[in-house]
Formats: sequence, structure tokens, C-alpha cells
Amino acid sequence: MGKNRNKEISTALYKRIEPLLPVAAPSPKGGRPRLSDEQALNGILFILRTGTPWEHLPQELGFGSGMTCWRRLRDWQAAGVWHRLHMALLGELRGADKLDFSRACIDAASGAQPPGDPHTGPNPTDRGKLGSKRHLITDRQGIPLMFCVTGANRHDSVVFEELVDALPAVGGKPGRPRRWPTKLHADKGYDFARCRAHLKRRSIQDRIARRGIERNDRLGRHRWVVERTHAWLAAFGKLRTRFERRIDIHVALLSLACCVICVRRLLPFC
Repeated sequence: MGKNRNKEISTALYKRIEPLLPVAAPSPKGGRPRLSDEQALNGILFILRTGTPWEHLPQELGFGSGMTCWRRLRDWQAAGVWHRLHMALLGELRGADKLDFSRACIDAASGAQPPGDPHTGPNPTDRGKLGSKRHLITDRQGIPLMFCVTGANRHDSVVFEELVDALPAVGGKPGRPRRWPTKLHADKGYDFARCRAHLKRRSIQDRIARRGIERNDRLGRHRWVVERTHAWLAAFGKLRTRFERRIDIHVALLSLACCVICVRRLLPFC
């Protein structure tokens, strides 16, 4: 198959990403021409979508070698490309009235991971096997706003304050950027006085289920969107199980997956 017939990203979308990519200086030693950034990005997205091991990236796709794509992913993560892309897409969504700050939702999801990384821990829900946990805040529609990764043994509420304070100020409209949601929904795992007090200091109304008082499904009609987003992320083959030992590579893939979810809401650029 020809190279032009195997594309994971549209030309229109790549034109929006290209300005965020660092310019690579030509090698003084010469050698083979450098794989284009567009080809490398297509290879990264193929790996993310399918879960194919880096070393098994099919050469006939025209995306270069898997290790070249891996190094490009690593370098772009170090340069902050994926975070800036995520923030730019959130601004586009808000400008198009497709980002809803009236309610936000927070939740965590655990996953298995090979041993050897400090961001892992014994998963209490999986017979103590090593795993990591993804903590996520979404808007009312399930669009990912911010995430972080801890060991699977860390309680959901451990990073609550840190994650809330990491919410970005999103522009896209005239006036001040919007940072805080009006309400934040969470399950009983976050039912602590310090969590409620932290939201109050940020002028965010807490909608945290109370242990021993409210049923498990009391706030389900609002909280289900973050659970759906966790399912969207798990649908990416490379995120279904955490294969990457290095936390920077795992975070890079998560950031890119969040960008893909945002792009799906921006139909003109799909």
C-alpha cells in the first residue's frame, strides 16, 4: 500500500499541530534524511490506537521505524508539545461552545502494568498485582480537562487538591479565561472534609456523595460521563494495559489520547 493511503491524522489537523513542534536542526554528520514529523506522528497514533509494540510497527505503512516514533514521542513530551496541544484544543472547544464548565466530574481508574516503575503499587482490586491509577477531571460532557498518574495503591482522594489546582485556565472567548467549574461531582471516595473545604476555597460547589447517607447511584446521572471517558481512554490499545515502564512515555500517550478525544468534538478538523 502507498504511504498516502495510510494516514492516522488528517492534513488539516496536522497543520494545527505543526507550529507546536520544535524545529530539528540538521545533523552536521549528514546521513539519511530525517523522517518527517507528520510521518512520525502518524506512526505514534497508529501505535496508540492499535497497541502494537513499538518494534513491530509495520514498515509498509511508511511511518518509519517504531523506535524513531518512540524517540520523537519522548522528545516532544520533553518539549511540552502534547500539553500545549491539549490546551489549544480546549480553547477551540470553548470558542465553539463545546466545553461545558457548569459541572465537572472527577474519578480514578486502575490498570495493570509491568513492574519496574516508581508510579506503580499493589492494586487492592487485582490481588495485589502491580498497577497504576489514572486520576481524571472532565467537563460536563466528559471532555478531559486534566489528569495525573499514581500507583494503584494510592487512594483516589490523595491527589484531589493537586489535580483540582492543576485545572487549566481555558481561553477561546473574549474576556478572562475560564478555570473553575461551577460544580464538581465525585463519588464517596472523595467524601472528606478537606476535599469539600478545598472546593469551597475555589468557589466550586461540591457534589460529593456522602458515605452512609447517599446511595451509590445518587449522583450517577452526572458522574457517569467521567467513567465513560475512562472507557474511551482504555479503548486505545496502548492504554488498555500500561505497557510503558517510563512514566514520561505513559503520560505522553495519555495526553495524546486526550487530544484525540478533544479532536473528535471538533468535527471540522477530523
